[in-house]
Amino acid sequence: MALTSFPVELIRADFPILAEKIRNKPLVYLDNAASCQKPNAVIDSISHVYRHEYANIHRGVHTLSVRATDKFEAAREKVRGFINAASSKEIIFVRGATEAINLIAQTYGKANIKAGDEIVITAMEHHSNIVPWQMLCEQTGAVLKVASMNIQGELLYNEFASLLNNKTRLVAVAHMSNALGTINPVELIIAAAHAHNIPVMLDGAQAIPHLAVDVQALDCDFYVFSGHKLYGPSGIGVMYGKQALLEAMPPYQGGGDMIKTVSFEKSTYAGLPHKFEAGTPSIADVIGLGAAIDYLNEIGMANIAAYEAELLDYATQQAKQIKGLRIIGEAGDKGAILSFVLDRIHPHDIGTMLDSLGIAIRAGHHCAMPVMEFYGVPATARASFAMYNTRQEIDVLMNGIESLIDVFELS
Repeated sequence: MALTSFPVELIRADFPILAEKIRNKPLVYLDNAASCQKPNAVIDSISHVYRHEYANIHRGVHTLSVRATDKFEAAREKVRGFINAASSKEIIFVRGATEAINLIAQTYGKANIKAGDEIVITAMEHHSNIVPWQMLCEQTGAVLKVASMNIQGELLYNEFASLLNNKTRLVAVAHMSNALGTINPVELIIAAAHAHNIPVMLDGAQAIPHLAVDVQALDCDFYVFSGHKLYGPSGIGVMYGKQALLEAMPPYQGGGDMIKTVSFEKSTYAGLPHKFEAGTPSIADVIGLGAAIDYLNEIGMANIAAYEAELLDYATQQAKQIKGLRIIGEAGDKGAILSFVLDRIHPHDIGTMLDSLGIAIRAGHHCAMPVMEFYGVPATARASFAMYNTRQEIDVLMNGIESLIDVFELS
């Protein structure tokens, strides 16, 4: 879908926060890699649950409980369809991608990884896909191996492949880097790992709002993502796992709704997916995530991807015209993220000064400190684009950058 035909103004009208003024300036929201804004469809669905349908799920026979349960499980089916999982039993609701990765580490990992075994990740991972594996290695005596990247921010695939051996028990890789925008060659990664009978977990937190994801076509063993980056609520996320793997894994937490029977002598556990969903879940937020998926399906992920690619191309071209601006991460296959640094201006100052113009970007290490170390910078400024952003907003960003450079040159 060409830039001129993408209905961005209609889409923007669905997001009430985009009409906000920040410091008496129109809001230009370019922090989507951290969290996307929410459309009316999501806001209204959550409000409707609390106004008309809220009750605890699965355990009640009264009308409200039945209604809430039906909507909750309908949302699970929407997620299943959105990523084309084989069964809704493979869809586990968690608090976010971080909890999902920790769940896999502490269940599949503890059951299958021992001293001397190896886990392979890449140099561009978010902390959430580093720290849980380091913790598991400390607990088990396993070894964490890291595949390098080049200066463009692309995985050195041959080096990655050379790390795979008969000691490797798991590969855990970002589908898309949150700090660089790099889209990893996950099909090749999965095929190489599976050739050694090694399961693969994809951290899809960044990829899921930008790319169509088909877990069966990818043949990944686990896929995790968060709702708040997918135009849905915060505090909710998804762990997909192949059914056979999930059935063999022990529960992550004990409590209500994950049990079949309980006695003081022994407890038995519920089947999938409930075995991994102890306690009262975030009911309205799951339903809100389902509403977000409905909304995205109406627009079409292919249309969103094409539009965002044009936005990124335009922003990249404009950024390269600014003297003293260096783009961090220029992978050939890249999502809608523009990370950059400016000569003599700290990224935190960039973020603060742009905020005075109503422009919201992210400044910092983006929970990717090893990436910052690789590029020899303390932090970057990151503008990240979504389907509701426009070329005009990119122009505002670039004009803002030019103006703050002028301020620093005069000071």
